[in-house]
Amino acid sequence: MRSFRLPLLVLILLGALGALYHHVESAVRTETVQFNSKLIGKTLPYSVVLPPGYGLFTSWRKHYPVLYLLHGWSGHYNSWLDHTLLAQYASEHQLIIVTPEGNNGWYTDGAVTQSEKYESYVLQELIPDVDNRLRTIRDRRGRGIAGYSMGGYGALKFGFKHPEAFTFAGSMSGALDATSRNDDASIMQTFGEINSPERKGNDVQQLAQEFPSERITQLPYFYLDCGRDDPWLASNRHFSEILMERRIAHEYRQVPGGHIWPYWDRQLREVLRVAAERMADPE
Repeated sequence: MRSFRLPLLVLILLGALGALYHHVESAVRTETVQFNSKLIGKTLPYSVVLPPGYGLFTSWRKHYPVLYLLHGWSGHYNSWLDHTLLAQYASEHQLIIVTPEGNNGWYTDGAVTQSEKYESYVLQELIPDVDNRLRTIRDRRGRGIAGYSMGGYGALKFGFKHPEAFTFAGSMSGALDATSRNDDASIMQTFGEINSPERKGNDVQQLAQEFPSERITQLPYFYLDCGRDDPWLASNRHFSEILMERRIAHEYRQVPGGHIWPYWDRQLREVLRVAAERMADPE
């Protein structure tokens, strides 16, 4: 009998280890990358939320769509994970979520300081680094971008300025009037004086109005929502009207809520659902 005990114990141990491995790798995982940006000249961390099953042996050849989730003014790369149930909501989808650091740079190449190149950073450094580190679908079919407030503005702007890079662009409570304002130091630093080239070139409403008609079919699918008590409700409604007039594919929702984290936490789940529907499935 003793001769059978050791093999039996080994089998039990292997079974337990296998079950533990499957349990761990079937859960959502989060990681933080300390990325050294040469364009901006500083470390810009970003968080990665990996989907259930990403680390399983059976998934090692699978490539996933990526949603870049931008934070708002005064936020940072970890704001989404700190203030929402992002990791829990991510468990419902087979996509990678990346939350980059944008400081208060409005996801724009700044007018005043040459090193403030947050638009170029996303396109030239962040996306290539994510594609090199992770098993991603490396074209627009599997790439989306979304955000709240400043990040919502940035996401819609990326959609119009770089439609070749994204198949989905989403905004929650987007600060869509940023280029018309002069009441904040970060806005002046980013866009310069009123009527500057940087303001005109990054005015998301003007970008939508002037986008070439013959290229509209090349645009990503746009999603935007705004709370009925949000101070940016009027600018979001106006932006949706522009999209309707130009017959640009989108959906716009006005729902109860304000410019606060409980609202963004609630709407985040819907944004993830729409993004997952619009981006390519894992392949």
